[in-house]
Amino acid sequence: GKAAMNGAQIAVDEINALGGPIQFELQAEDDQADPELGVNAYHKLLDDGAQIIVGSVTSGSGIAVSAETYKDRVFTLTPSGSSVDVISGKDNVFQVCFSDPNQGTGSADYIAENFSGAKVAVIYRNDDAYSQGIRDTFVAEAEAKGMSIVYQGTFTKDTQTDFSVQLAGAQNAGADVLFLPIYYQPASVILAQAAAMSYAPTFFGVDGMDGILAMEGFDTSLAEGVMLLTPFSADAEDERTRNFVKKYNELHGETPNQFAADGYDCMYAIYEACLEIEGLAGMDSAALCDALSAKFGSGTFKVDGLTGKDMTWKKTGEIDKAPLIFKVENGAYVDAQ
Repeated sequence: GKAAMNGAQIAVDEINALGGPIQFELQAEDDQADPELGVNAYHKLLDDGAQIIVGSVTSGSGIAVSAETYKDRVFTLTPSGSSVDVISGKDNVFQVCFSDPNQGTGSADYIAENFSGAKVAVIYRNDDAYSQGIRDTFVAEAEAKGMSIVYQGTFTKDTQTDFSVQLAGAQNAGADVLFLPIYYQPASVILAQAAAMSYAPTFFGVDGMDGILAMEGFDTSLAEGVMLLTPFSADAEDERTRNFVKKYNELHGETPNQFAADGYDCMYAIYEACLEIEGLAGMDSAALCDALSAKFGSGTFKVDGLTGKDMTWKKTGEIDKAPLIFKVENGAYVDAQ
């Protein structure tokens, strides 16, 4: 959440420094990934005069908040709420991140193509819409591709400190690829515990694992060889990424992850859409919502961002951009495609 907020703030500062007629003020509230707190935070922002919502960062809270923004007709663009339930049936809610189905399908397709004959295990969090959603589409696509899933293990928010049972199950089943549709915090525990039991499959994660290399106290050597599907690499050499990483490091003393890049892209996407809307000045939130929703849902509005080139959106709210597969080598991401 902090990364997405920090990335969005950098974009706001850059946009405002341009001195144009469109200026933004960013106000942030912490929903603690809790649906009830998310709705409370949304209503506070609305009371404070918010006209556009960037968020929620997580799917669970995002599902609850987007139901409110749809009812109130407030345009919503989430950096990382990837569940289809965040956007489903809501013409004013869009995603900058890949949806869960896209991540699950993309991961299964890559593994099927590059790890022919592999025995695959899955460890996922079954009380989290993000993790459950990616797991569901991954398993469906894997079965359609004839892949062998030999073990599936689950955990919850309250049990994400000990994965000995799940790792033993995957190891005993002979899994040589372990798919982890989870966030980097529990993934760091899994990597450490797998190393302690001398279990070394190919670990394959999704965008929630981005950030593990910058995690305080984490031994990055444990992530050597880890693969992940993510839209952003802080090690990319293009000028825009280099400038963003440099600025983020100067401000926050750490390397930005894909959540920060998604937050940054959210603000620029909104800004560029606003530039194309006639009669923007004086619009109330409902009129602004309709104008932005029409622009994003047109299928022709394109944005170049840190997380994708020529990004467009479907009327369903899903983004259309190419996923990237990276591998960790010597503490950095390298292109694995």
